[in-house]
Amino acid sequence: MFRSFPLHTVVAALVLVGIAGCASKKPAVYENENFDDSGTFSRNYPVADKASCEAARRALLSQGYIITSNDPKMISGHKSFQQTGESHLEISFNVVCADDGGAAHHSTMFANALQDRYALKKVNNSASLGVGVLGSVSMPIGSSDDSMVKVASETVSSSQFYDRFFALVEVFLPKQVKKEAHIPDKPKADLGVPEVSPATVEPVTAPQSLSPAVPAPVVEPQPAPVQPEPVISEPVGSQPVVPPVEAAPITPVTTPEVPETPAVTEPATTPTPTVIEPATAQ
Repeated sequence: MFRSFPLHTVVAALVLVGIAGCASKKPAVYENENFDDSGTFSRNYPVADKASCEAARRALLSQGYIITSNDPKMISGHKSFQQTGESHLEISFNVVCADDGGAAHHSTMFANALQDRYALKKVNNSASLGVGVLGSVSMPIGSSDDSMVKVASETVSSSQFYDRFFALVEVFLPKQVKKEAHIPDKPKADLGVPEVSPATVEPVTAPQSLSPAVPAPVVEPQPAPVQPEPVISEPVGSQPVVPPVEAAPITPVTTPEVPETPAVTEPATTPTPTVIEPATAQ
């Protein structure tokens, strides 16, 4: 048992060394740089270098980019995108135009875009209180400030993004040059954000058989009824106030006096006494 313990330890160590040797290292990012002419970041145009850069400047201005350079052979611009309430994206575009050196004075345009990502971060500010004996003491009370912090920066490598840009540059080339070079006119395309992929539109299939259209009956227009004009009554407050009618003066009514006649008193009548005759005996 005493001899088997070191043997297990040696076997375990050999296994760990073998696993470490078989593990492959992660290649560095710069090892993917082949420096081959893929054509993603450059295009040739049958115009001079200044004319091609002018077309690039107009293309970026049409998409809302802010131009920050005045060099006729180098254009720089940037545009901001607010994706969510706490994330921010900014694309910086750099364009350099170089002459080919030939007799035709053609030029090559080199373009690259850099996207920077920002995130909302909160920074807590604590208040400090100075005490004569203890010195300065940091108190937990304070405030928090919100600020945008850069969290990522990467060169845009999407070939579709640059294809849309160079196609938009062709739109702003001089018309005479496009006519001589047989470059067809293309509608202006929106560059957009590189991460957003274009939506796929499904083709709409037409129905096999179409029924003949039935003409709709012609309805003669009827004259609109004439509505009486509304009577606009003046507000009560604007009417003149009629003064009250003066009452007629009160005149006393005179009645003729009737002469009083003396009352005639009739003499009182005395009752006649009734004579009762005695009954005779039979």
